[in-house]
Amino acid sequence: MRILRLLTITGCCLAGTAVADGYNIDPRHTFPVFEVSHYGFSVQRGRFNKVSGRLELDVENKRGSVDVGIDTASVDMGFEDWNKQMRGERFFQTDRFPEARFVARDFAFDPLQPTPVSGELTLLGVTRTVVLKIGQWRCAKHPMLPRQLCGADIETTIKRSDYGMISGLPGIGDEVKIMIPVEALKDS
Repeated sequence: MRILRLLTITGCCLAGTAVADGYNIDPRHTFPVFEVSHYGFSVQRGRFNKVSGRLELDVENKRGSVDVGIDTASVDMGFEDWNKQMRGERFFQTDRFPEARFVARDFAFDPLQPTPVSGELTLLGVTRTVVLKIGQWRCAKHPMLPRQLCGADIETTIKRSDYGMISGLPGIGDEVKIMIPVEALKDS
């Protein structure tokens, strides 16, 4: 009887404890795009075609965490010879640093009012704090799948020299704007 009472009390207490929902980044709808000045004549754009990661959301407590990996060898500038150059020693050094990673272990969010997310970006083996601006945020039932989907438009600007990527400076700009359309599907 005492064990039954203890289990009942424990169950009541745990019922009020919020649990984070897990979401997997949808690699078909998540493509980090970057843009950088090219000698002041134009803004050049590229993207990464392979992204993976996980998002945890505790809606009740308005807290979350995210861990996203970007395959740097998936850089796509539109031409294979340019892609090879971007993968090489002058830029992403993909043989030595095959992944860029963004991790935010605990951030506040408001489902009604997007708030910036502060986390750590690791690129070329260097880790720096980065703040992501959330332009739009929406979670709802997926229109074609029987699962919850969250999506956002994210933006930040970094200085590539902060990560040791100095090739072409100052002609090729130091400031790199990063825009990420991201979607994540809730665990089934």
